[in-house]
Amino acid sequence: MPTYKIRGVDVDFPFDAYDCQIVYMEKVIRSLQEGCNALLESPTGTGKTLCLLCATLAWRKTFGDFLTSANEERSNFSLSHSSGSQSAENGQTNYPAIIYTSRTHSQLKQVIRELKTSNYRPKMAVLGSREQMCIHDEVRLLRGRAQNNACHYLCKKRLCPHQPGVSEYMKKHHELGNEPFDIEDLVNTGRTMGLCPYYISRELHKVVDILFAPYNYLIDPGNRRSLSGIQWNNAVLIFDEAHNLESICADAASFDLPSGYLTACISEAKQCVDLCIKRRVIEKSADKEFDPENYAILRALLLKLETRIAEVAIESRELGFTRPGDYIYEFLSDLNITYETANMLIDTIDNAALLLEEGNTSGAGTGIKMKGAVCRLESIRNMLNIIFRDGGKDHAKFYRFHVQESQLSITDSLKGKVSRTLSWWCFNPGLAMQQFERLGVCSIILTSGTLSPLDSFALELNLEFPVRLENPHVITPNQVWVGVVPSGPSSQPFNSSYKNRDSLEYKQELGNSIVNFARIVPDGLLVFFPSYYMMDQCIECWKDMGHASSSDFSTIWERISKYKQPIIEPKQSSLFPRAIEDFESKIRDNTTSGAIFFAVCRGKVSEGLDFADRAGRAVVVTGLPFSTKTDPKVRLKRDYLDHYATSQKKQSKVLTGEEWYVQQAARAVNQAVGRVIRHCHDYGAIVFCDERFAQQNWQCQMSYWLRPHIKCYPKFGDVVFTLTRFFRDKDFCDLKPKLAKSCTKEQMFVAEKSLMPLEKTLSLKSITSLAPNTEHCSRKSLSSVLSTNTSSGFDHLGQIVPANRSSVSNELGFCSTLQRSVNHFCHKKRLPFKEGISKNIQYQDTVVIDLANDTSSSEQACEVAFAATSAKRPKTLEPVDNVECQKDTDSKWPADFGSSTSVRLTQHVHAVKETFQQPTSHKEKHNTSIPCTDKTSGSAFLMQVQEKLTVAEYKEFVGFMKALKSKTMKITPLLESIAKLFSSPGRFSLLERFKDFVPAKYHPIYEQLLRVHGTNNDV
Repeated sequence: MPTYKIRGVDVDFPFDAYDCQIVYMEKVIRSLQEGCNALLESPTGTGKTLCLLCATLAWRKTFGDFLTSANEERSNFSLSHSSGSQSAENGQTNYPAIIYTSRTHSQLKQVIRELKTSNYRPKMAVLGSREQMCIHDEVRLLRGRAQNNACHYLCKKRLCPHQPGVSEYMKKHHELGNEPFDIEDLVNTGRTMGLCPYYISRELHKVVDILFAPYNYLIDPGNRRSLSGIQWNNAVLIFDEAHNLESICADAASFDLPSGYLTACISEAKQCVDLCIKRRVIEKSADKEFDPENYAILRALLLKLETRIAEVAIESRELGFTRPGDYIYEFLSDLNITYETANMLIDTIDNAALLLEEGNTSGAGTGIKMKGAVCRLESIRNMLNIIFRDGGKDHAKFYRFHVQESQLSITDSLKGKVSRTLSWWCFNPGLAMQQFERLGVCSIILTSGTLSPLDSFALELNLEFPVRLENPHVITPNQVWVGVVPSGPSSQPFNSSYKNRDSLEYKQELGNSIVNFARIVPDGLLVFFPSYYMMDQCIECWKDMGHASSSDFSTIWERISKYKQPIIEPKQSSLFPRAIEDFESKIRDNTTSGAIFFAVCRGKVSEGLDFADRAGRAVVVTGLPFSTKTDPKVRLKRDYLDHYATSQKKQSKVLTGEEWYVQQAARAVNQAVGRVIRHCHDYGAIVFCDERFAQQNWQCQMSYWLRPHIKCYPKFGDVVFTLTRFFRDKDFCDLKPKLAKSCTKEQMFVAEKSLMPLEKTLSLKSITSLAPNTEHCSRKSLSSVLSTNTSSGFDHLGQIVPANRSSVSNELGFCSTLQRSVNHFCHKKRLPFKEGISKNIQYQDTVVIDLANDTSSSEQACEVAFAATSAKRPKTLEPVDNVECQKDTDSKWPADFGSSTSVRLTQHVHAVKETFQQPTSHKEKHNTSIPCTDKTSGSAFLMQVQEKLTVAEYKEFVGFMKALKSKTMKITPLLESIAKLFSSPGRFSLLERFKDFVPAKYHPIYEQLLRVHGTNNDV
């Protein structure tokens, strides 16, 4: 495995790292070394998780060896409940603990899989819920609080056969956690040994190097207190997939109390009174914990609270009743609920929960389900803990008190009851993060593929993030197609705003566009709508209607289904796994042309699912997913931010309500877009079907890696043409490895020779793409720069070339020649592929990258020149496909065709077309070809360099050339480094010839180097 020295830390990485991966790891290590917070965005597919693990564990290793079995004497597991805190103290070390969290258990499973690919083996543990870990035959069938209550009861009564043996097992098996394992592995171990995996993980976490857990174990105060083995002042917190962290933190600090739930709590309080009376009669005891008067008081308070909520005057059902956050204390004081009395109520509710658990066991034949009944009174306890947290009222300024009328049930309507919900909403997610600052954690690292814009994210969390990063992608520009489509085939504008979304013309135009996308895009296609309402409305319209110009009277839905089998994201969570299985089976079905998944932004499809390769070749975003403005929570959040912004000084950065509203929609779009391009070899298209995406302010909200690729296509015909060409190119790339196997070395040599640049085109101050052609997805120049196994002239990270400025390798070879000549512009039906067709094609392909001129880096210096194969006047090439429902057929070529890479393709297009239309005589070929002299060509020079230099030296030479191009090194030391490479015996000819590639104004410097190094060279 390569080893990279980053900020003095040796990082073992399982692959040759990309430039952006090195930069990412440098930011992580800097955050850890300086003890500050970091906000890091890196696109999906850039190896973010692996980089995060390797960098963090490499930094941890600088303090000492991992706490594995070699150091097991440091661990002291004393696992009984009575001595839990003491065991934690005995097991604590002075080494920092890494707490790695993600949103779901499935995401943590992927993280641990990445850990297994690394060279690091820290002592680890993974925390999970009883739902994932319980192996009790009956308890594991329960869910939520019912499951937790049943587990507590059985363990307390020592009726669970799996929990008691955990202590003895852990004392004899210190090696547990030395090798990476996930929840499934732990559950299998527990089943094999007959021991509880949940309690094993709870004890194992006390002495580890790295702990994996879901978000709620840190954000929820109750769960956080249960992690007794962690020294918070010596811990590092990592939140992976943190794009939803702000909403999770805010929700954890808020509560909603529906009137129906409050009624259930009143019923439980009455049940507690009856149980206490019954218990006193049977046991004749006067235990204060089970005094029926306490529960009678609790019930009376809850009844009074119910009445108080019902008496709130709501003038407008839409607006509800809203007051500042501190109004909750005035509201509760009328019920005599204060900080002092709240603590007494919390103790009473805790006793009530125990009483209800035990009370349900008195009946004969009572099963586990009754013992695990949910205690709704616990929600009142949680509510009081939130209101009276920390014994003060300062946090109330971040809240809003709100009462609104809820949807009436049929029963309540008949009884004349009014269903209301009391809410206390937190609009400052930073409250949860501030708790970690008070605990004294060393660093907090937030990372995800979709954090942009970073400024607003940091402002929401009220934390300082000195270390920030927006990373580019590892893919090349030809692996992604990103287009804004402002109008459809009939030139009807796309705009999913509230005023336009119900228009029949809009829905019809959108449907016809998706028909075209379904026809063009191979395999899996994802279509995201702003809301379930929009998706339902559009699909209903498409099933009923066709198009005025349609000749076969088929509906839009039938035409979509002709090309792709449709799947619709269900609203019910229980039905979602079945929908995913259905989509995967249809993708695997080779008898069909793929599947199309209709989904919703912010839905389950857009969050965390991996649609790699064939599963997701394109994603279509049909509009901007704004939240409903009239939603009380959204409205109050905007009002809160606007009020807070006006109260701050003008110089300070603030987030307004409108900015937050827009950025929430943008993040939802970025998250949906992230379903495609899942790794370095993946490719796909991203289509924005809304004219508002063409606006610069919206494009600035997109992820950093996406912005350079976005193009706006005024005409739908341009979209169809360029998108068709993109996927045809990629179809050929999929066949490239198979074709390469059938090519002999002589064929490959002839192909490379035919692609040698012209002396007139490749001037002495420009060099053809110097990066070695390799199929390894992780091979980049910067890894050779920082690798401790390879010498290099780059000694500081300040000289790193940003990944988005690295030059792109030129792929040479027979297959790429055949690809460009055949697959770019030949329709499969009209121009079928035939054997030997490459014999009729003769052109020259030159990629020129000017590394020495003084033009700005934004100018593209890459140029592809083709020599015509026929002396005949070229003809205009028509589009290969007819656009469905296309009114404007005049657009033969997109306006920006080739502009992004300075490609001159016109002559080649005509030459290829005429090659297939009629044979070209040998004489014509000879007359139209341009001679190429190998001795004077840049490619010939590169071949000589590659022959005379070792592999490591050649990679080093490539790095110097990229530095020359991007101006990340001064010219004098750079030329001196190159001269040293060519100063070894037998390389003097390279030393002399390289002068021709040096700009004229630097010739005196190079001539001096030539004299110095030339005297020591044995020619």
